[in-house]
Amino acid sequence: MRRSDASWGRAAVRFAFLVHRWAGIAACLFFAMWFASGLVMIYVPYPALTPAQMAAGVEPIDWGGVERPPPDGATARRITLEMRDGVPVWRIEGAGGETQVRSARTGARVAPVDAAYARRVAARFAGAPVVAVAPIGHDQWTVAGGFDRHRPLWKATLADAAGTELYVSSLTGQPVQRTTRTQRIWNWLGSVPHWLYPTILRRDGGLWRQVVMWVSGPCIAVALTGMWIGILRMRLGRRRYRGGRVTPYRGWMVWHHVSGLLGGVLLTGWIVSGWLSVDPGRVFAGGTAPVAAMRAYAGQAGEPVALDRLAAMAGPARSVVWSGDGGWRRIAIDPAGPHPRWLEQATLAPAAPIDRPDAAAMLVPGGHVTGVARLERPDFYWANPARLPVVRMRFDDGAATWLYLDPMSGAVVERQDRVRRAYRWAYTLLHTWDWPWLTAWRPGWTAWMWLWSIAGLILSVSGVVVGWRRLSRPASRGRVKTSPSGLA
Repeated sequence: MRRSDASWGRAAVRFAFLVHRWAGIAACLFFAMWFASGLVMIYVPYPALTPAQMAAGVEPIDWGGVERPPPDGATARRITLEMRDGVPVWRIEGAGGETQVRSARTGARVAPVDAAYARRVAARFAGAPVVAVAPIGHDQWTVAGGFDRHRPLWKATLADAAGTELYVSSLTGQPVQRTTRTQRIWNWLGSVPHWLYPTILRRDGGLWRQVVMWVSGPCIAVALTGMWIGILRMRLGRRRYRGGRVTPYRGWMVWHHVSGLLGGVLLTGWIVSGWLSVDPGRVFAGGTAPVAAMRAYAGQAGEPVALDRLAAMAGPARSVVWSGDGGWRRIAIDPAGPHPRWLEQATLAPAAPIDRPDAAAMLVPGGHVTGVARLERPDFYWANPARLPVVRMRFDDGAATWLYLDPMSGAVVERQDRVRRAYRWAYTLLHTWDWPWLTAWRPGWTAWMWLWSIAGLILSVSGVVVGWRRLSRPASRGRVKTSPSGLA
């Protein structure tokens, strides 16, 4: 080896040692927090209400009060017939996200949800007295963008043993979030620190993404340099360290070295995939269907149905939904309930599942359908059991597009191309380990997550201890020489 090459090699190794030593002190604090909070999240996820739970306390439709047909749906994306405070209403959601609510009795616009109505909704939903109701914009449990269309929210504090707080939408008058005292406490130890999710940070999505990227980036550098150093310092051949040991370290450094060697690849994959959770640079954004194709697929709302016939078919339904997502072809009765029913809009006859939704091919211009399959269970690219079954359509276009469609409505549930499937491997599969063969047996998945989380905690806690001891050394001891043969 030429002298210049050797000099560069020594400089590179020395730089790796310095990065790992000094950046590692702070990084290991984050690692310890992430691994510990991740274990909490296994048992107490972030609070959320499912669509079925949101609809559980809704009143059955008073068909006697439905005197006006739904307004013109030419510019609507979805029209819902539901109750609001004892009055049937039409909720019309526009393609751009705008929403208006009109009385199904008079056709007049309905006033926004007020505190008194929110109090009644909360009491009926939870079956407990309401202590207080207050309007809020954001708080820790409603900071995500999915709540934006419901703001301002009404926060109802309930007088129950669980310390429940319920959030009622000012748009729909339905509960959209619920937390209990236990959930709030454990999430401050789980999801909030794990996602770097405090309200002051998360309410600004751009700032939050930047913080996640700039915190995770140095942590990745620490992990990679640590793996390199760990391999350099390991001796498995004949020339071992004193006493036949493969590591030169003792005490906490042994734990740090060995745990890093045994779990370094998997733990680094966890850290890198966590960084990818915010998709730096939007490199995994994937493609979308052309606007014209999406409009053509949605089509136009059909002729108004006979309300008396619909009332006879729907019975004690809590909601009836017309949607352009699937082309205004069908009507859904209680789609969020345990037993949704679907009717053909033109005839009000019971609808059968769509086995081959050929009309969706217009969403992939230039591509031809190469395969259609009905998925009844999760696979590597569809891991959401709550949205099964789905129909998957594969296309031969340049992006290798797959469409997942609801078999009853024909609505596109998700669009995946080659880039999005790569993201599924790079982020979701490596971070949550929701591999079908592993999640099929929950105890096995839990044991797997515990095994590698404990390894990560040993690695990070030992790094914190070693780093603290180094920082605590008296300044009078002077500089410690670093060489490629050792950390100090």
